[in-house]
Amino acid sequence: MNKNIRMKSNFNKYPIININGHSCIAGWENIAEEIKETSSEVIAFECYQGVFLEEIITSVQKLLKPELIINTSEAMKSEQEIAVMVQPFVTDDPVFGYMTPLELEDYFDPDKISKLQKKIANNKGYTVVVGPGATLIAMKPDITVYADMPRWEIQKRFRKNTACNLGKTNYTDSFPYQYKHAYFVDWRVCDRYKKQILNTCRFVLDTTLPELPKMISTSALFDALQKTVRQPFRVVPFFDPGPWGGQWLKEVCDLDRSVSNYAWGFDCVPEENSLLLGFGDQVVEIPSNNLVFFQPEALLGKQVYEGFGDEFPIRFDFLDTMEGGNLSLQVHPLKEYIKENFGMTYTQDESYYMLDVKEGAFVYLGLKENTDPDKMMKDLETAQTDNIPFDAEKYVQKWPVRKHDHVSIPAGTVHCSGANSVVLEISATPYIFTFKLWDWGRMGLDGKPRPISLKHGKNVIQWDRTTSWTKENILNLTESVTQGDGWREERTGLDEWSFIETRRHWFTKKVVHHTEGVVNVLNLVEGREVIVESPDQNFEPYVIHYAETFIVPADVGAFTITPHGESAGQECATIKASIRPDMIAEKVLK
Repeated sequence: MNKNIRMKSNFNKYPIININGHSCIAGWENIAEEIKETSSEVIAFECYQGVFLEEIITSVQKLLKPELIINTSEAMKSEQEIAVMVQPFVTDDPVFGYMTPLELEDYFDPDKISKLQKKIANNKGYTVVVGPGATLIAMKPDITVYADMPRWEIQKRFRKNTACNLGKTNYTDSFPYQYKHAYFVDWRVCDRYKKQILNTCRFVLDTTLPELPKMISTSALFDALQKTVRQPFRVVPFFDPGPWGGQWLKEVCDLDRSVSNYAWGFDCVPEENSLLLGFGDQVVEIPSNNLVFFQPEALLGKQVYEGFGDEFPIRFDFLDTMEGGNLSLQVHPLKEYIKENFGMTYTQDESYYMLDVKEGAFVYLGLKENTDPDKMMKDLETAQTDNIPFDAEKYVQKWPVRKHDHVSIPAGTVHCSGANSVVLEISATPYIFTFKLWDWGRMGLDGKPRPISLKHGKNVIQWDRTTSWTKENILNLTESVTQGDGWREERTGLDEWSFIETRRHWFTKKVVHHTEGVVNVLNLVEGREVIVESPDQNFEPYVIHYAETFIVPADVGAFTITPHGESAGQECATIKASIRPDMIAEKVLK
Protein backbone atom coordinates (compact mmCIF):
# COMPACT_ATOMS: atom_id res chain seq x y z
CA MET A 1 0.00 0.00 0.00
CA ASN A 2 1.21 3.50 -0.84
CA LYS A 3 2.98 5.02 2.16
CA ASN A 4 1.20 8.32 1.50
CA ILE A 5 -2.19 6.87 2.41
CA ARG A 6 -0.99 5.14 5.60
CA MET A 7 -0.61 8.58 7.13
CA LYS A 8 -3.32 11.07 8.04
CA SER A 9 -4.78 12.83 5.01
CA ASN A 10 -3.39 16.29 4.32
CA PHE A 11 -5.35 16.79 1.10
CA ASN A 12 -6.92 20.26 0.99
CA LYS A 13 -10.50 19.95 -0.27
CA TYR A 14 -11.22 23.67 0.07
CA PRO A 15 -8.30 25.68 -1.35
CA ILE A 16 -8.91 29.40 -0.83
CA ILE A 17 -7.35 32.27 -2.78
CA ASN A 18 -7.12 35.21 -0.38
CA ILE A 19 -7.98 38.61 -1.84
CA ASN A 20 -7.00 41.85 -0.12
CA GLY A 21 -8.41 45.33 -0.57
CA HIS A 22 -12.05 44.37 -1.06
CA SER A 23 -14.95 43.46 1.19
CA CYS A 24 -17.72 40.90 0.99
CA ILE A 25 -21.31 41.49 2.08
CA ALA A 26 -23.01 38.43 3.61
CA GLY A 27 -26.69 37.80 4.32
CA TRP A 28 -29.80 39.10 2.57
CA GLU A 29 -30.35 41.92 5.06
CA ASN A 30 -26.88 43.37 4.46
CA ILE A 31 -27.12 42.83 0.71
CA ALA A 32 -30.45 44.67 0.61
CA GLU A 33 -29.01 47.57 2.60
CA GLU A 34 -26.12 47.89 0.17
CA ILE A 35 -28.50 47.98 -2.78
CA LYS A 36 -30.80 50.51 -1.07
CA GLU A 37 -27.93 52.93 -0.60
CA THR A 38 -27.73 53.38 -4.36
CA SER A 39 -31.29 54.82 -4.44
CA SER A 40 -31.87 53.11 -7.78
CA GLU A 41 -35.25 52.65 -9.44
CA VAL A 42 -34.66 49.60 -11.64
CA ILE A 43 -32.65 46.68 -10.32
CA ALA A 44 -31.83 43.59 -12.41
CA PHE A 45 -30.79 40.31 -10.85
CA GLU A 46 -29.29 38.55 -13.87
CA CYS A 47 -29.13 34.83 -13.10
CA TYR A 48 -27.20 31.86 -14.41
CA GLN A 49 -29.19 28.68 -14.99
CA GLY A 50 -29.62 26.77 -11.72
CA VAL A 51 -29.90 29.78 -9.40
CA PHE A 52 -32.90 29.53 -7.07
CA LEU A 53 -35.03 32.41 -8.38
CA GLU A 54 -37.68 32.12 -5.71
CA GLU A 55 -35.05 32.59 -3.01
CA ILE A 56 -34.05 35.92 -4.55
CA ILE A 57 -37.64 36.99 -5.21
CA THR A 58 -38.77 36.21 -1.67
CA SER A 59 -35.83 38.06 -0.11
CA VAL A 60 -36.24 41.05 -2.42
CA GLN A 61 -39.97 41.31 -1.72
CA LYS A 62 -39.36 41.21 2.03
CA LEU A 63 -36.39 43.57 2.25
CA LEU A 64 -36.57 45.92 -0.71
CA LYS A 65 -40.38 46.00 -0.98
CA PRO A 66 -40.45 46.87 -4.69
CA GLU A 67 -43.69 48.13 -6.22
CA LEU A 68 -43.06 45.85 -9.20
CA ILE A 69 -41.16 42.58 -9.35
CA ILE A 70 -40.82 40.57 -12.54
CA ASN A 71 -39.67 36.98 -13.03
CA THR A 72 -38.05 36.73 -16.46
CA SER A 73 -39.99 33.54 -17.16
CA GLU A 74 -42.96 35.84 -17.79
CA ALA A 75 -41.28 37.01 -21.00
CA MET A 76 -40.02 33.68 -22.26
CA LYS A 77 -41.47 31.69 -25.08
CA SER A 78 -43.70 28.80 -24.06
CA GLU A 79 -42.04 25.63 -22.84
CA GLN A 80 -43.31 23.85 -25.93
CA GLU A 81 -41.71 26.44 -28.21
CA ILE A 82 -38.44 26.21 -26.29
CA ALA A 83 -38.51 22.41 -26.42
CA VAL A 84 -38.83 22.51 -30.22
CA MET A 85 -36.08 25.14 -30.47
CA VAL A 86 -33.52 23.17 -28.41
CA GLN A 87 -34.34 19.66 -29.67
CA PRO A 88 -31.75 19.65 -32.50
CA PHE A 89 -29.08 20.21 -29.84
CA VAL A 90 -30.49 18.08 -27.03
CA THR A 91 -31.25 15.25 -29.49
CA ASP A 92 -32.80 11.87 -28.66
CA ASP A 93 -29.45 10.26 -27.84
CA PRO A 94 -29.43 9.19 -24.15
CA VAL A 95 -25.97 10.70 -23.54
CA PHE A 96 -24.87 13.05 -26.30
CA GLY A 97 -26.19 16.21 -27.92
CA TYR A 98 -24.77 18.90 -30.19
CA MET A 99 -23.16 22.15 -29.08
CA THR A 100 -25.78 24.84 -29.56
CA PRO A 101 -25.23 28.23 -31.23
CA LEU A 102 -28.37 29.60 -29.53
CA GLU A 103 -28.25 32.93 -27.71
CA LEU A 104 -30.20 33.86 -24.58
CA GLU A 105 -32.32 36.28 -26.65
CA ASP A 106 -33.69 33.28 -28.57
CA TYR A 107 -35.57 32.13 -25.45
CA PHE A 108 -37.72 35.27 -25.24
CA ASP A 109 -40.90 36.46 -26.92
CA PRO A 110 -40.34 40.04 -28.20
CA ASP A 111 -44.00 40.98 -27.65
CA LYS A 112 -43.90 39.80 -24.03
CA ILE A 113 -40.69 41.76 -23.44
CA SER A 114 -42.24 44.88 -24.96
CA LYS A 115 -45.29 44.67 -22.69
CA LEU A 116 -43.13 44.22 -19.58
CA GLN A 117 -40.90 47.12 -20.56
CA LYS A 118 -43.96 49.38 -20.83
CA LYS A 119 -45.03 48.17 -17.41
CA ILE A 120 -41.60 49.06 -16.00
CA ALA A 121 -41.71 52.50 -17.63
CA ASN A 122 -45.09 53.23 -16.02
CA ASN A 123 -44.07 52.06 -12.56
CA LYS A 124 -43.44 54.93 -10.13
CA GLY A 125 -41.38 53.05 -7.53
CA TYR A 126 -38.80 50.33 -7.21
CA THR A 127 -38.76 47.75 -10.02
CA VAL A 128 -36.85 44.49 -9.65
CA VAL A 129 -36.36 42.01 -12.50
CA VAL A 130 -35.08 38.54 -11.56
CA GLY A 131 -33.89 35.63 -13.68
CA PRO A 132 -31.90 34.70 -16.78
CA GLY A 133 -32.27 37.59 -19.22
CA ALA A 134 -33.15 40.19 -16.57
CA THR A 135 -31.03 42.75 -18.39
CA LEU A 136 -32.86 42.03 -21.66
CA ILE A 137 -36.13 43.05 -20.03
CA ALA A 138 -34.86 45.87 -17.81
CA MET A 139 -32.80 47.19 -20.76
CA LYS A 140 -30.65 49.73 -18.93
CA PRO A 141 -31.13 48.97 -15.22
CA ASP A 142 -29.67 51.34 -12.63
CA ILE A 143 -28.01 48.38 -10.93
CA THR A 144 -27.32 44.88 -12.20
CA VAL A 145 -26.47 42.09 -9.79
CA TYR A 146 -25.13 38.96 -11.47
CA ALA A 147 -26.11 35.77 -9.62
CA ASP A 148 -23.61 33.14 -10.78
CA MET A 149 -23.64 29.38 -10.20
CA PRO A 150 -20.90 26.69 -10.53
CA ARG A 151 -21.81 23.68 -12.62
CA TRP A 152 -21.13 21.10 -9.91
CA GLU A 153 -23.64 22.83 -7.64
CA ILE A 154 -26.15 22.81 -10.51
CA GLN A 155 -25.65 19.07 -10.91
CA LYS A 156 -26.29 18.51 -7.20
CA ARG A 157 -29.50 20.52 -7.53
CA PHE A 158 -30.58 18.44 -10.52
CA ARG A 159 -30.15 15.30 -8.44
CA LYS A 160 -32.28 16.77 -5.66
CA ASN A 161 -34.99 17.82 -8.16
CA THR A 162 -34.55 21.46 -7.12
CA ALA A 163 -33.23 22.84 -10.43
CA CYS A 164 -34.52 22.75 -13.98
CA ASN A 165 -33.15 23.46 -17.43
CA LEU A 166 -33.20 26.91 -18.97
CA GLY A 167 -36.71 27.95 -19.94
CA LYS A 168 -38.27 24.76 -18.55
CA THR A 169 -39.86 23.52 -15.34
CA ASN A 170 -38.58 19.95 -15.69
CA TYR A 171 -37.54 19.52 -12.05
CA THR A 172 -38.32 15.79 -12.02
CA ASP A 173 -36.71 14.82 -15.31
CA SER A 174 -33.90 12.28 -15.02
CA PHE A 175 -30.47 13.57 -14.07
CA PRO A 176 -28.79 12.25 -17.25
CA TYR A 177 -31.27 14.18 -19.39
CA GLN A 178 -30.95 17.39 -17.38
CA TYR A 179 -27.15 17.17 -17.41
CA LYS A 180 -27.02 16.54 -21.17
CA HIS A 181 -29.43 19.43 -21.78
CA ALA A 182 -27.31 21.73 -19.63
CA TYR A 183 -23.98 20.63 -21.10
CA PHE A 184 -24.93 21.08 -24.74
CA VAL A 185 -27.40 23.95 -24.44
CA ASP A 186 -27.96 25.82 -21.16
CA TRP A 187 -24.34 26.36 -20.14
CA ARG A 188 -23.29 27.40 -23.64
CA VAL A 189 -26.11 29.95 -23.81
CA CYS A 190 -25.54 31.32 -20.31
CA ASP A 191 -21.76 31.48 -20.71
CA ARG A 192 -22.04 33.48 -23.92
CA TYR A 193 -24.37 35.96 -22.25
CA LYS A 194 -22.24 36.18 -19.11
CA LYS A 195 -19.22 37.10 -21.19
CA GLN A 196 -21.23 39.88 -22.84
CA ILE A 197 -22.60 41.56 -19.75
CA LEU A 198 -20.62 40.74 -16.60
CA ASN A 199 -18.38 43.79 -16.89
CA THR A 200 -21.49 46.01 -16.96
CA CYS A 201 -22.79 44.61 -13.67
CA ARG A 202 -22.29 46.38 -10.32
CA PHE A 203 -22.25 43.29 -8.10
CA VAL A 204 -21.73 39.52 -8.22
CA LEU A 205 -23.92 37.32 -6.04
CA ASP A 206 -22.98 33.88 -4.69
CA THR A 207 -26.01 31.82 -3.65
CA THR A 208 -24.39 28.38 -3.56
CA LEU A 209 -25.28 28.37 0.17
CA PRO A 210 -28.91 29.52 0.15
CA GLU A 211 -28.85 30.26 3.87
CA LEU A 212 -25.90 32.64 3.50
CA PRO A 213 -25.76 34.56 0.20
CA LYS A 214 -22.67 36.66 -0.39
CA MET A 215 -22.12 39.65 -2.62
CA ILE A 216 -18.97 41.36 -3.89
CA SER A 217 -18.45 44.18 -6.33
CA THR A 218 -17.69 43.22 -9.90
CA SER A 219 -14.47 45.21 -9.61
CA ALA A 220 -13.51 42.96 -6.67
CA LEU A 221 -14.15 39.90 -8.82
CA PHE A 222 -12.02 41.16 -11.70
CA ASP A 223 -9.22 42.13 -9.31
CA ALA A 224 -9.39 38.64 -7.81
CA LEU A 225 -9.13 37.06 -11.24
CA GLN A 226 -6.13 39.24 -12.07
CA LYS A 227 -4.41 38.20 -8.86
CA THR A 228 -5.15 34.52 -9.45
CA VAL A 229 -3.42 34.40 -12.84
CA ARG A 230 -0.21 35.74 -11.29
CA GLN A 231 0.27 32.74 -9.01
CA PRO A 232 -0.15 28.96 -8.77
CA PHE A 233 -3.64 28.02 -7.61
CA ARG A 234 -6.03 25.12 -7.16
CA VAL A 235 -9.67 24.77 -8.07
CA VAL A 236 -12.14 23.14 -5.66
CA PRO A 237 -12.20 19.37 -6.24
CA PHE A 238 -15.40 17.37 -6.20
CA PHE A 239 -15.99 13.64 -5.91
CA ASP A 240 -18.67 11.24 -7.07
CA PRO A 241 -19.50 7.56 -6.53
CA GLY A 242 -19.94 5.13 -9.40
CA PRO A 243 -20.77 1.47 -10.08
CA TRP A 244 -17.07 0.54 -10.29
CA GLY A 245 -15.82 2.95 -7.62
CA GLY A 246 -13.17 2.24 -5.00
CA GLN A 247 -12.07 3.14 -1.48
CA TRP A 248 -8.71 4.92 -2.03
CA LEU A 249 -10.02 8.46 -2.42
CA LYS A 250 -11.85 8.22 0.89
CA GLU A 251 -8.56 7.83 2.72
CA VAL A 252 -6.29 10.08 0.68
CA CYS A 253 -8.79 12.93 0.38
CA ASP A 254 -10.56 12.39 3.72
CA LEU A 255 -14.02 11.90 2.25
CA ASP A 256 -17.26 10.73 3.83
CA ARG A 257 -16.65 7.13 4.89
CA SER A 258 -20.38 6.33 4.87
CA VAL A 259 -20.60 6.72 1.08
CA SER A 260 -20.39 3.35 -0.67
CA ASN A 261 -17.45 4.36 -2.86
CA TYR A 262 -15.89 7.19 -4.82
CA ALA A 263 -15.28 6.46 -8.48
CA TRP A 264 -14.27 9.93 -9.64
CA GLY A 265 -12.31 12.80 -8.20
CA PHE A 266 -12.43 15.90 -10.37
CA ASP A 267 -9.38 17.89 -9.29
CA CYS A 268 -8.91 20.02 -12.41
CA VAL A 269 -11.91 20.35 -14.70
CA PRO A 270 -12.28 24.15 -14.71
CA GLU A 271 -15.52 24.01 -16.70
CA GLU A 272 -17.23 22.42 -13.69
CA ASN A 273 -14.99 23.19 -10.70
CA SER A 274 -15.20 26.29 -8.52
CA LEU A 275 -12.78 28.87 -7.20
CA LEU A 276 -12.97 29.92 -3.56
CA LEU A 277 -12.09 33.59 -3.05
CA GLY A 278 -11.35 34.70 0.50
CA PHE A 279 -12.43 38.22 1.51
CA GLY A 280 -11.54 38.56 5.18
CA ASP A 281 -13.61 36.02 7.09
CA GLN A 282 -15.98 35.39 4.16
CA VAL A 283 -15.44 33.00 1.26
CA VAL A 284 -17.11 33.54 -2.11
CA GLU A 285 -17.55 30.63 -4.51
CA ILE A 286 -17.49 31.32 -8.24
CA PRO A 287 -17.24 29.08 -11.32
CA SER A 288 -13.57 28.59 -12.12
CA ASN A 289 -14.25 28.99 -15.83
CA ASN A 290 -14.77 32.70 -15.11
CA LEU A 291 -11.00 32.84 -14.92
CA VAL A 292 -10.78 31.29 -18.39
CA PHE A 293 -13.39 33.72 -19.78
CA PHE A 294 -11.98 36.94 -18.37
CA GLN A 295 -8.22 36.25 -18.10
CA PRO A 296 -7.70 33.82 -20.98
CA GLU A 297 -4.36 34.97 -22.36
CA ALA A 298 -2.67 35.43 -18.98
CA LEU A 299 -3.95 32.02 -17.87
CA LEU A 300 -3.51 29.96 -21.03
CA GLY A 301 -0.79 31.83 -22.91
CA LYS A 302 -1.09 33.62 -26.22
CA GLN A 303 -0.65 30.61 -28.50
CA VAL A 304 -2.98 28.38 -26.50
CA TYR A 305 -5.64 31.11 -26.37
CA GLU A 306 -5.39 31.68 -30.11
CA GLY A 307 -5.76 27.94 -30.72
CA PHE A 308 -8.46 26.98 -28.23
CA GLY A 309 -10.19 30.26 -27.49
CA ASP A 310 -11.41 30.76 -23.93
CA GLU A 311 -11.46 27.04 -23.10
CA PHE A 312 -9.15 25.31 -20.65
CA PRO A 313 -7.75 22.42 -22.73
CA ILE A 314 -6.21 20.15 -20.03
CA ARG A 315 -8.10 17.98 -17.56
CA PHE A 316 -6.78 16.10 -14.50
CA ASP A 317 -9.07 13.73 -12.61
CA PHE A 318 -8.90 10.56 -10.51
CA LEU A 319 -10.42 7.17 -11.35
CA ASP A 320 -10.51 5.01 -8.21
CA THR A 321 -11.06 1.26 -8.61
CA MET A 322 -9.31 0.16 -5.39
CA GLU A 323 -11.49 -2.67 -4.04
CA GLY A 324 -13.87 -1.76 -6.88
CA GLY A 325 -14.38 -3.00 -10.42
CA ASN A 326 -13.22 -2.42 -13.97
CA LEU A 327 -14.19 0.74 -15.77
CA SER A 328 -16.36 0.24 -18.84
CA LEU A 329 -14.63 -0.94 -22.01
CA GLN A 330 -14.64 2.23 -24.10
CA VAL A 331 -13.31 4.38 -26.92
CA HIS A 332 -13.21 8.13 -27.63
CA PRO A 333 -14.11 9.86 -30.92
CA LEU A 334 -11.67 11.06 -33.55
CA LYS A 335 -11.43 14.83 -34.03
CA GLU A 336 -13.37 14.89 -37.30
CA TYR A 337 -16.09 12.69 -35.80
CA ILE A 338 -16.55 14.81 -32.66
CA LYS A 339 -16.76 17.96 -34.78
CA GLU A 340 -19.30 16.55 -37.22
CA ASN A 341 -21.53 14.79 -34.70
CA PHE A 342 -21.28 16.92 -31.56
CA GLY A 343 -19.97 20.33 -32.61
CA MET A 344 -16.72 20.10 -30.61
CA THR A 345 -13.50 21.52 -32.07
CA TYR A 346 -11.09 19.00 -30.53
CA THR A 347 -11.32 15.54 -29.06
CA GLN A 348 -10.56 13.52 -25.95
CA ASP A 349 -7.03 12.19 -26.32
CA GLU A 350 -6.06 11.01 -22.85
CA SER A 351 -3.66 9.01 -20.72
CA TYR A 352 -3.66 6.94 -17.54
CA TYR A 353 -1.00 7.78 -14.96
CA MET A 354 -1.02 4.95 -12.42
CA LEU A 355 -0.99 6.88 -9.16
CA ASP A 356 -1.34 3.73 -7.07
CA VAL A 357 -1.97 0.03 -7.67
CA LYS A 358 -2.40 -3.25 -5.87
CA GLU A 359 -0.60 -6.36 -7.03
CA GLY A 360 -2.19 -7.72 -10.19
CA ALA A 361 -3.42 -4.34 -11.46
CA PHE A 362 -3.94 -4.07 -15.22
CA VAL A 363 -5.33 -2.05 -18.08
CA TYR A 364 -7.04 -3.12 -21.26
CA LEU A 365 -5.38 -1.22 -24.09
CA GLY A 366 -5.54 -1.82 -27.83
CA LEU A 367 -6.84 -4.83 -29.70
CA LYS A 368 -5.31 -8.25 -30.07
CA GLU A 369 -3.61 -9.14 -33.32
CA ASN A 370 -5.90 -10.24 -36.16
CA THR A 371 -9.06 -9.11 -34.39
CA ASP A 372 -12.05 -9.47 -36.70
CA PRO A 373 -14.05 -6.19 -36.46
CA ASP A 374 -17.33 -7.78 -37.57
CA LYS A 375 -17.02 -10.62 -35.09
CA MET A 376 -16.11 -8.31 -32.22
CA MET A 377 -18.98 -5.94 -32.94
CA LYS A 378 -21.41 -8.84 -33.29
CA ASP A 379 -20.33 -10.22 -29.90
CA LEU A 380 -20.69 -6.76 -28.34
CA GLU A 381 -24.19 -6.41 -29.79
CA THR A 382 -25.17 -9.86 -28.54
CA ALA A 383 -23.83 -9.03 -25.08
CA GLN A 384 -25.97 -5.92 -25.06
CA THR A 385 -29.21 -7.39 -26.44
CA ASP A 386 -29.10 -10.83 -24.82
CA ASN A 387 -27.25 -9.92 -21.60
CA ILE A 388 -24.52 -12.46 -22.41
CA PRO A 389 -21.06 -11.61 -21.00
CA PHE A 390 -18.65 -10.22 -23.56
CA ASP A 391 -15.27 -11.96 -23.62
CA ALA A 392 -13.09 -8.85 -23.52
CA GLU A 393 -9.84 -10.79 -23.31
CA LYS A 394 -10.61 -12.51 -26.59
CA TYR A 395 -10.37 -9.20 -28.42
CA VAL A 396 -8.65 -6.60 -26.22
CA GLN A 397 -5.06 -6.79 -24.98
CA LYS A 398 -4.64 -6.87 -21.21
CA TRP A 399 -1.43 -5.37 -19.80
CA PRO A 400 -0.05 -5.50 -16.23
CA VAL A 401 0.69 -2.07 -14.76
CA ARG A 402 2.77 -0.81 -11.85
CA LYS A 403 2.69 2.32 -9.74
CA HIS A 404 3.92 5.35 -11.76
CA ASP A 405 3.40 3.68 -15.15
CA HIS A 406 1.92 6.07 -17.71
CA VAL A 407 -0.02 4.76 -20.71
CA SER A 408 -1.31 6.88 -23.57
CA ILE A 409 -4.79 6.55 -25.06
CA PRO A 410 -5.14 8.45 -28.33
CA ALA A 411 -8.72 8.83 -29.57
CA GLY A 412 -9.95 5.72 -31.35
CA THR A 413 -8.08 3.30 -29.04
CA VAL A 414 -10.15 0.70 -27.17
CA HIS A 415 -9.24 0.83 -23.49
CA CYS A 416 -10.31 0.27 -19.89
CA SER A 417 -8.67 0.62 -16.49
CA GLY A 418 -8.96 -2.50 -14.38
CA ALA A 419 -9.83 -3.05 -10.73
CA ASN A 420 -7.50 -2.23 -7.83
CA SER A 421 -5.79 0.83 -9.22
CA VAL A 422 -5.97 4.60 -8.96
CA VAL A 423 -5.60 6.44 -12.22
CA LEU A 424 -4.65 10.08 -12.54
CA GLU A 425 -6.32 10.70 -15.87
CA ILE A 426 -4.56 13.39 -17.90
CA SER A 427 -6.48 14.35 -20.97
CA ALA A 428 -7.92 16.94 -23.28
CA THR A 429 -11.00 18.62 -21.85
CA PRO A 430 -14.00 17.26 -23.86
CA TYR A 431 -14.68 14.93 -20.97
CA ILE A 432 -18.10 13.38 -21.56
CA PHE A 433 -17.41 11.86 -24.96
CA THR A 434 -16.88 8.28 -23.85
CA PHE A 435 -18.41 5.61 -26.09
CA LYS A 436 -19.03 2.65 -23.82
CA LEU A 437 -18.70 -0.69 -25.61
CA TRP A 438 -19.25 -3.06 -22.67
CA ASP A 439 -19.96 -2.41 -19.00
CA TRP A 440 -19.54 -5.92 -17.61
CA GLY A 441 -23.31 -6.46 -17.36
CA ARG A 442 -23.77 -4.23 -14.31
CA MET A 443 -26.29 -1.55 -13.44
CA GLY A 444 -25.66 2.10 -12.66
CA LEU A 445 -26.14 3.40 -9.13
CA ASP A 446 -29.72 4.26 -10.10
CA GLY A 447 -30.40 0.58 -10.77
CA LYS A 448 -30.68 1.13 -14.53
CA PRO A 449 -28.36 -0.08 -17.29
CA ARG A 450 -25.68 2.43 -18.22
CA PRO A 451 -25.98 3.61 -21.83
CA ILE A 452 -23.84 1.72 -24.35
CA SER A 453 -22.76 3.52 -27.54
CA LEU A 454 -21.92 0.76 -29.99
CA LYS A 455 -22.98 2.73 -33.06
CA HIS A 456 -20.64 5.61 -32.25
CA GLY A 457 -17.93 3.24 -31.03
CA LYS A 458 -17.95 1.17 -34.21
CA ASN A 459 -17.45 4.33 -36.26
CA VAL A 460 -14.29 5.43 -34.45
CA ILE A 461 -12.42 2.28 -33.33
CA GLN A 462 -9.00 2.16 -34.96
CA TRP A 463 -8.73 -1.55 -35.77
CA ASP A 464 -5.01 -1.41 -36.57
CA ARG A 465 -4.10 -0.49 -32.99
CA THR A 466 -3.21 -4.02 -32.01
CA THR A 467 -0.81 -5.50 -29.46
CA SER A 468 2.40 -4.74 -31.35
CA TRP A 469 1.30 -1.22 -32.25
CA THR A 470 0.26 -0.51 -28.66
CA LYS A 471 3.53 -1.75 -27.19
CA GLU A 472 5.58 0.33 -29.60
CA ASN A 473 3.56 3.56 -29.57
CA ILE A 474 1.57 4.12 -26.36
CA LEU A 475 2.48 1.70 -23.56
CA ASN A 476 4.49 3.34 -20.77
CA LEU A 477 6.93 5.16 -23.01
CA THR A 478 9.31 6.87 -20.58
CA GLU A 479 12.58 8.52 -21.56
CA SER A 480 15.14 10.50 -19.64
CA VAL A 481 15.34 14.19 -20.56
CA THR A 482 17.89 15.79 -18.25
CA GLN A 483 19.07 15.88 -14.64
CA GLY A 484 20.76 18.13 -12.12
CA ASP A 485 21.74 18.32 -8.48
CA GLY A 486 19.09 16.34 -6.61
CA TRP A 487 16.62 16.01 -9.48
CA ARG A 488 15.95 14.29 -12.78
CA GLU A 489 13.39 14.91 -15.52
CA GLU A 490 11.60 12.33 -17.69
CA ARG A 491 9.19 12.55 -20.59
CA THR A 492 6.27 10.20 -19.96
CA GLY A 493 2.94 9.20 -21.44
CA LEU A 494 0.83 10.90 -24.08
CA ASP A 495 1.73 9.87 -27.56
CA GLU A 496 3.35 11.86 -30.33
CA TRP A 497 -0.07 12.76 -31.78
CA SER A 498 -1.39 14.49 -28.66
CA PHE A 499 -1.17 18.24 -28.10
CA ILE A 500 -0.44 17.59 -24.41
CA GLU A 501 3.16 17.07 -23.28
CA THR A 502 3.88 15.43 -19.91
CA ARG A 503 7.09 15.60 -17.89
CA ARG A 504 7.83 13.88 -14.60
CA HIS A 505 10.38 15.23 -12.14
CA TRP A 506 11.91 13.17 -9.33
CA PHE A 507 13.64 15.36 -6.78
CA THR A 508 15.10 15.62 -3.30
CA LYS A 509 16.16 19.24 -3.79
CA LYS A 510 14.76 22.35 -5.48
CA VAL A 511 13.72 22.03 -9.13
CA VAL A 512 13.43 25.06 -11.41
CA HIS A 513 10.46 25.13 -13.81
CA HIS A 514 9.25 27.65 -16.38
CA THR A 515 5.84 27.85 -18.02
CA GLU A 516 7.43 28.85 -21.35
CA GLY A 517 4.38 30.98 -22.05
CA VAL A 518 1.80 28.17 -21.80
CA VAL A 519 -0.38 27.02 -18.91
CA ASN A 520 1.07 24.20 -16.78
CA VAL A 521 -0.97 21.68 -14.75
CA LEU A 522 0.84 19.58 -12.14
CA ASN A 523 0.08 16.91 -9.56
CA LEU A 524 2.24 15.75 -6.66
CA VAL A 525 2.38 12.02 -7.41
CA GLU A 526 4.96 11.09 -4.76
CA GLY A 527 5.75 12.74 -1.42
CA ARG A 528 3.68 14.26 1.38
CA GLU A 529 4.18 17.92 0.52
CA VAL A 530 6.22 20.36 -1.52
CA ILE A 531 6.48 24.13 -1.68
CA VAL A 532 6.07 26.12 -4.89
CA GLU A 533 7.94 29.42 -4.95
CA SER A 534 8.78 32.32 -7.23
CA PRO A 535 12.52 32.94 -7.75
CA ASP A 536 11.68 36.66 -7.96
CA GLN A 537 9.13 36.67 -5.09
CA ASN A 538 6.32 37.42 -7.56
CA PHE A 539 3.84 35.30 -5.56
CA GLU A 540 3.52 33.99 -2.03
CA PRO A 541 5.00 30.51 -1.40
CA TYR A 542 2.37 27.84 -2.04
CA VAL A 543 2.29 24.45 -0.29
CA ILE A 544 1.00 21.44 -2.24
CA HIS A 545 0.13 18.08 -0.67
CA TYR A 546 0.12 14.54 -2.01
CA ALA A 547 -2.25 13.98 -4.96
CA GLU A 548 -3.24 17.64 -5.18
CA THR A 549 -3.46 19.13 -8.67
CA PHE A 550 -2.46 22.73 -9.18
CA ILE A 551 -2.42 25.14 -12.10
CA VAL A 552 0.43 27.48 -12.95
CA PRO A 553 -0.80 30.23 -15.31
CA ALA A 554 1.24 31.00 -18.41
CA ASP A 555 2.08 34.49 -17.14
CA VAL A 556 3.80 33.15 -14.00
CA GLY A 557 6.93 32.19 -15.93
CA ALA A 558 9.62 30.82 -13.61
CA PHE A 559 8.75 28.82 -10.48
CA THR A 560 10.47 26.29 -8.26
CA ILE A 561 9.29 23.18 -6.43
CA THR A 562 11.08 21.85 -3.34
CA PRO A 563 10.34 19.01 -0.88
CA HIS A 564 8.83 20.64 2.19
CA GLY A 565 7.67 19.88 5.73
CA GLU A 566 7.26 16.14 6.22
CA SER A 567 8.96 15.53 2.86
CA ALA A 568 12.02 17.73 3.39
CA GLY A 569 15.08 15.82 2.17
CA GLN A 570 12.96 12.95 0.81
CA GLU A 571 12.36 12.06 -2.82
CA CYS A 572 9.19 13.55 -4.28
CA ALA A 573 7.74 13.49 -7.79
CA THR A 574 5.45 15.69 -9.85
CA ILE A 575 3.81 15.06 -13.19
CA LYS A 576 3.45 18.19 -15.31
CA ALA A 577 1.23 18.66 -18.36
CA SER A 578 1.43 21.52 -20.83
CA ILE A 579 0.33 22.29 -24.38
CA ARG A 580 2.61 21.66 -27.33
CA PRO A 581 2.12 24.83 -29.41
CA ASP A 582 3.32 23.04 -32.57
CA MET A 583 0.37 20.61 -32.29
CA ILE A 584 -2.46 23.10 -31.75
CA ALA A 585 -3.29 23.76 -35.41
CA GLU A 586 -3.28 20.04 -36.19
CA LYS A 587 -5.53 19.01 -33.29
CA VAL A 588 -8.09 21.83 -33.25
CA LEU A 589 -10.75 22.03 -35.95
CA LYS A 590 -11.94 25.57 -36.55
